[in-house]
Amino acid sequence: GFVVGHAGLYQALAMFAVAYFIIGMTVLSVCAIATNGALDAGGAYYMISRALGPEFGGSIGIMFFLANVCGSALYILGLVEAVVDSFGIPPGQKSGTGVHVLPQSYWYELLYGTILLALCLVVCLVGASIYAKATFLIFLIVTAVLGTILVSFFATRPLGVPIRMPHHNSSETESGNFTGFSLATLRENLGGGYGVDYTTGQMMSFSSVFAVMLFNGCTGIMAGSNMSGDLKRPSYSIPRGTISAVLFTYLVYNLLAFLMCATCSRTLLQKDYGFLRDISIFPPLVTVGIYAATLSAAMSNLIGASRILYALARDDLFGRALALAKKTSASGNPIMAVILSWLVVQLVLFSGKLNTIAGVVTTFFLLVYATVNLACLALEWASAPNFRPTFRYFSWHTCLLGIAGCCVMMFLISPVSASASLGFLLLLLLALHYLSPSSTWGYISQALIFHQVRKYLLMLDVRKDHVKFWRPQMLLMVQNPRSSPRLIDFVNDLKKSGLYVLGHVELQDLGEGLP
Repeated sequence: GFVVGHAGLYQALAMFAVAYFIIGMTVLSVCAIATNGALDAGGAYYMISRALGPEFGGSIGIMFFLANVCGSALYILGLVEAVVDSFGIPPGQKSGTGVHVLPQSYWYELLYGTILLALCLVVCLVGASIYAKATFLIFLIVTAVLGTILVSFFATRPLGVPIRMPHHNSSETESGNFTGFSLATLRENLGGGYGVDYTTGQMMSFSSVFAVMLFNGCTGIMAGSNMSGDLKRPSYSIPRGTISAVLFTYLVYNLLAFLMCATCSRTLLQKDYGFLRDISIFPPLVTVGIYAATLSAAMSNLIGASRILYALARDDLFGRALALAKKTSASGNPIMAVILSWLVVQLVLFSGKLNTIAGVVTTFFLLVYATVNLACLALEWASAPNFRPTFRYFSWHTCLLGIAGCCVMMFLISPVSASASLGFLLLLLLALHYLSPSSTWGYISQALIFHQVRKYLLMLDVRKDHVKFWRPQMLLMVQNPRSSPRLIDFVNDLKKSGLYVLGHVELQDLGEGLP
């Protein structure tokens, strides 16, 4: 409702198409890396670090951890807002009536958020199996709610919906309309009509609406890969689960956008983000669905952040700073990483509102997506013998398109946030380059250099040699290079930037030492 209310149907569909194009290219890269042999804990961090080295992997891992932490806090705050909206005492009143019994203030809302976050912590501490069961149950609930909403668009008769617009201690009432299917309503909602977001008081634009839509609706594609260490067959589950989720949500978003634009007035869409409760044939179920969806997203981000932190700690990229996060339970659940992630989310909850950092968090996610595409592109271009993914529906073209799309959208959403994110990434890269211990993962840069050197050597054509560009090619054979430094230096001076091959000659019978 927020997206189509401000952007209109045409621009909303364009936003979905652009967002899912970027996501689609990234998903292809994720599937390619996920099906290329064993995949350990850490998801995107593991993919990037093993392809681009510890500097890139560690810096992107920290940014992805922070993005998941802030995402979890955002969903908790959204859930608190929904709870207070349903059960809170109205502004300007000392006591409520009926179900409106919850006090509203900064500290009370912080308390509600802390309780809900503690519930997520308990589920994540028990382990991945109970989390999977809980999210599957939530999936069934949300699917039932979605079915009810779709039926409601057809079954509910036209009605007026009173809208309470809070202004300090008083409330101004407006009215929105659910018209049922109406060609006039559809025409009214085709074009954009950006207005003021009543929750923040800020004027909306294409980039601000797109940032909200992308962050809240499209950043969950790494949820499956983040749990790569907990899956029995990650190379099988991640591609099928991620692709099916992307296709399903894309169809649902487009269908809901059309139904809303054809049945709801722009006033209702812009000024009542909870209007689906008012038009539903069973309003309490919509409320349950909202709670379930936000709680599931909060748990997904919390458990994803803990797995990334555990993988970072296990790789010793930050030394003793993350040593505590290595500890696991008897069943292998990284309980200390879960607790540390919970503490960071709790600290973020003290901000009360995340509007100031939402743009930075969105660019963090986009930067992670761009780097996943970069990792897949580097592996493809290097033609590494060990890069043989069973998923073949990708190419270097899709990787490049994913990188370009992520970078362009970063700067379109917020040039300041994008610049700050890149600056933060550069600082982390430099810190890890000089402070982190050397790794034995191998560096894709060496494979790329070898690939390019081989390619250009094969391009040399002896028929095009010319005396003006002649370079000496020296081959020096010595019995012991350690005892011939002067001879080696002399020939090195003769080569004049030519090709110099040093051979160590071993005098021995070829059959000696063989069984």
